[in-house]
Amino acid sequence: MLVLGVDPGASATGYGVVASSDGVLRAVEYGSVSTSPRDPFSSRLLQIFSRLAELIRCYQPEWAAIESLIFAKNVQSAFKLGQARGVALLAAAQSGLAIAEYTPLQVKSAVTGYGAAGKGQVQQMVQSLLGLKEPLRSTDAADALAVAICHHHSARLLHLSRGRGR
Repeated sequence: MLVLGVDPGASATGYGVVASSDGVLRAVEYGSVSTSPRDPFSSRLLQIFSRLAELIRCYQPEWAAIESLIFAKNVQSAFKLGQARGVALLAAAQSGLAIAEYTPLQVKSAVTGYGAAGKGQVQQMVQSLLGLKEPLRSTDAADALAVAICHHHSARLLHLSRGRGR
């Protein structure tokens, strides 16, 4: 299974493509789309949309796992974050991907076992779970990879629970 994880943000949207084969997870591609606050917001959203659409065309994942909004520091930030999530959802839906959404609590719990884990803990566990030799420099990319890992774990658990019921 191939999953595109997305950590939406107006300034930087993290992305990570994670593959699973025989229960082993590996990072295929990851990074972030950084936008300039000097650019019109519509241009920034187009940058995010275009990069995610390009990744979907290139890797053809089966799923898009997108982090959902829990809270924002202010209303303006919440609107901008919501719009960045919207273009991520649009890119996935337009490509016909199945979409799953996870809260930050669900992602942290799936990756670290602790829903209140800090950014550093998440980065270390993502590096460990994916067998990355170098530490992740971008917290946005690490968070996106964590969202994809969360979906892999959730899908595996769902598959196992369905198998027991038969």
